[in-house]
Amino acid sequence: MTTFFSRSRHAGLLVLALVLAILPLFLTNAFYYDVAIRIALNAIVVIGLNLLMGYTGQISLGHAGFYGLGAYASAVLTTHYNWPPLAALAAGAVATGLLALLLARPVLKLKGHTLAMATLGLGIIISIVINNETQWTGGPDGIGVSAFSVAGLEIAGEKSWYLVCAVLLLLVTWLALNLIDSPVGRALQAIHGSEVAARVVGVDTTRFKVRVFVLSAVIASIAGSISAHYIGFITPNLAGFFHSIELVTMVVVGGMASIFGSIIGAALLTILPQLLSSFEGWETVVFGVILMATMIFMPKGLVPSLASRSRKRSATPKAPPKSAQEV
Repeated sequence: MTTFFSRSRHAGLLVLALVLAILPLFLTNAFYYDVAIRIALNAIVVIGLNLLMGYTGQISLGHAGFYGLGAYASAVLTTHYNWPPLAALAAGAVATGLLALLLARPVLKLKGHTLAMATLGLGIIISIVINNETQWTGGPDGIGVSAFSVAGLEIAGEKSWYLVCAVLLLLVTWLALNLIDSPVGRALQAIHGSEVAARVVGVDTTRFKVRVFVLSAVIASIAGSISAHYIGFITPNLAGFFHSIELVTMVVVGGMASIFGSIIGAALLTILPQLLSSFEGWETVVFGVILMATMIFMPKGLVPSLASRSRKRSATPKAPPKSAQEV
């Protein structure tokens, strides 16, 4: 059974690579490229968040804070200190990882709604700091971000950015799939199933929860840095509460404990606001109705629910044809 799921997951990775390779043929203008890039960036963050929420069962309502830390680390270090963009990205990821490591043990001792409130508070604190430190971050007015360049080669244009984000999405997806198939992934899923039972069989639950929390935060930071350089201008909304809720919604709609569900959820919730723009003044209502219907009829999320229905249909035995005598 494990071998089957491993093969299906890596077959899914090949399909994802094929889709990302073919997709530019259908992106006829800069707007479509922009939407595709934003989908990839959101999917990267949501995959990391799904490792924490879907596979380990630890909710985070402040994940946009880590995204914002990465974005502002790149903005501040490249703008005020003239750091190379790649070095600023790495520094932001390391700083975010250390902060997550420092906070993980006390925060992850909590459970349920108390854990949700603690992570929500963390995200709000980060957002307030970004808003108030105007001499560094520009405050509510935002801050410009320099172009991203490596060894003198500047990444410019939608096609170049699409390539960067597509490769990064494939890399993060591959890492997540391999993590899930490893003993670490099985330990995370054991923690989600029952933390007490996991401890009984020898799983160091605290250590694994801290590791996945730090990993998820670092992934969000890297995506935030890439997003800052791509957009060229950032505001504190990147680290705001509503962005955190949007990321959690992507996880839930796409499917908890589903890597490819994370990508589908990110794509759906990135595209839907664009498609609903024609409902003048009612787009938020229609958006909410769609999300409610999804949760009512597909409570496990899109990908797990569709996969479950497909398995049930294939497992249902077909009635044997009636013989001529029976007729």
